[in-house]
Amino acid sequence: MLGFKEKIKWLFSSKKIYFTLRLVLGGLFVYAGILKISDPKAFAKVISQYNLVPESLLIIVAFGLPVIEIIAGAGLIFDIKGSLTAISAMIVMFIIVLWYGILNNLEIDCGCFSLEEQKTHDSLREAFYRDWIMLGGAMYLYCYRFITRGFRLKKVI
Repeated sequence: MLGFKEKIKWLFSSKKIYFTLRLVLGGLFVYAGILKISDPKAFAKVISQYNLVPESLLIIVAFGLPVIEIIAGAGLIFDIKGSLTAISAMIVMFIIVLWYGILNNLEIDCGCFSLEEQKTHDSLREAFYRDWIMLGGAMYLYCYRFITRGFRLKKVI
């Protein structure tokens, strides 16, 4: 019978869970990016409702963010170095933006996947909680890497 430490180590060193989470998380980002890039004007409109991006940068952000999501998502699916960091950074950014929207009682679409989400009553809160779950998945991937590959510090010199 495995002790608590062994169970945790086994859980965080499962290749099947690691592969599945990479596929799901990366796939979600590719899917979301494709939906957004298919209609950048609609996505720019959603972004503008948050009032966080200057008008002159809206189109750049509305096109650039989905491209980054697609590239990072594909990178995570194929386990390319740096993609998990990019995905994690975007999730944290999305959580902060959604929190801002919730705190300001914005009645807008979260802009996460499609304009259909706008029809749901509490889109920002649902997206906020969903992003925390995705961040938990990303943290699992970091734990897996730490346990299976070890913690390696690169020498600066």
